[in-house]
Parts: sequence; C-alpha cells; structure tokens
Amino acid sequence: MTATAGGPGSWSENILEYFLRNNQITTEDGAEIFWYHAANHKAQMNEALKSPAHMVEADVLLPSDGSEDSQPIMAHPPETNSDNTLQEWLNEVIKSNKGIKLDFKSLAAVEPSMMLLENVKSHLKRPVWINADILPGPNGNSRVVDAKPFINTVTSFFPDVTFSLGWTTGWHPEKVNEGYSWTMVKEMEYICKDLNLPVTFPVRAALVRQSCSQLLWLLKKSNRYSLTIWTGKNDNCSIEDLLCIRDHFDKKQVFYDILEPQNHEFKQAIGVKVNL
Repeated sequence: MTATAGGPGSWSENILEYFLRNNQITTEDGAEIFWYHAANHKAQMNEALKSPAHMVEADVLLPSDGSEDSQPIMAHPPETNSDNTLQEWLNEVIKSNKGIKLDFKSLAAVEPSMMLLENVKSHLKRPVWINADILPGPNGNSRVVDAKPFINTVTSFFPDVTFSLGWTTGWHPEKVNEGYSWTMVKEMEYICKDLNLPVTFPVRAALVRQSCSQLLWLLKKSNRYSLTIWTGKNDNCSIEDLLCIRDHFDKKQVFYDILEPQNHEFKQAIGVKVNL
C-alpha cells in the first residue's frame, strides 16, 4: 500500500504519485526516484537543479556566529558556515519542479526555517519532506532533535507535510554491527502513530539486513509509513545487501538515497534506467 498522503500538489503528496503524474517515472517503484544529496553550497545546489534528480536533499542550520538575527544557512556539520542561505536556496529551488527534503540537526533552526518556507508556500506545489534524527539508533549518539517540539513546530506552520524521522547511527567496520532493535522501532511507532501524516524512516543500508523483522513490523503498522535507505561513506554495504532489502519490502514503500558509484550499480542490477 502506498502511504496515505495529501492531494495533488500538496506537501504530503506521495512522491511516487507526484512524479508519475508529471511523467517523470513509469511505475510505483521507490527505486525509480533519484536523489541529489547535500545540495548545500551554491555550486552543489545549481548542479542538483540541472541534474535528473527528482528529489533534492539539503541541510539547514543556524550559523556559528550566534547572532540573534541569524538566518538559516545550508551546511552539514562539521561545517558551520556556507555561501548559501535557506532564503537563497528556496529562491532557486522554487523555479524547478523537484521535490525537496530539508534536514535539521538542531531545533533552533526549525522555526526560522518554517517562516521562510511559509513565504514561498504558494510556489511549492510539490512534495516537501522535513527531516530530523529524533531517537538514538544502532551505535548512535544521544544528540538527537527533541521529537515533540520538532513535530509541533513544523505542524503548527504546515499541517500538511511529509516527515522524515530517523535515528542517529554509527558504523564500526571492525566489529559486528547490531541493527535497529525492537525497542527502537516501537519507540518510533509510539511517536508517529497519531501523526496522521506520511512518515518516511531514513535507515542506514548496512544495518537493515539484520533488522528486517523489526522494520517490516514498523511498515505494517500504517500505510502512511515508508523507508528511505541511505548509505554512509565508509559503510560495508554490498549490492547484494541492497537487493536483499528490495526483495523483502514492498517496492512502493522503499526509497533509495544511496551514494555513487553504488547507486548506479544498484539501479543497473534491478533494471532501472540511469540518466546521467
């Protein structure tokens, strides 16, 4: 089942329905969606907007100078400065037809960012995903974004949005890495069960194979739920691991935001055309 979502052009419209409607994909298969990751600096943003990517992901934080009138900027820690503000980023992105995913590492950046988004809402008739890691996950640290104020702040501005709610994770190449535990998925379901909005759970590809039972259980709890598979730079995750994920889960409920060259190899292995 596809995630229950808003109508055409709403921020909570299922991305498969949106891109099918715009003839940018051919089937209800999350692997057909292409991502551009970390489109933060102006050079990456411009490259993303010219690319065949359907969804553009970027990271929002408040600059390190700590001034009261700080505007949200586009950067991923450890970077704390950027040549691009969220305002400038939005001004360019609204000229495209791409879906967007904004990733927040701190609560402080959320409200000022929602105010900027509100100003361009009438120009954003496409899926908008708002992301934060709200729970500690496998090998993860406790530096999470507080779930309740995060969700409340976002929904107070936009009751019609897609949430991307994840776990902090780590990866240790020298030892056995535990997957997502029953406690972790049950805690996430407890937070999300009354949300009544589409929620995607970003999960680290190298940790999914050992967590299939838990993640299948989570997806079965609501047709609003999906997974977004992502890869860490130095993770030990094979094409076989990705194909195993594909075999175990509903193709409509799994998206793949994975790094090159693995993304290309995976798409070729499953017969999805790669436009580079």
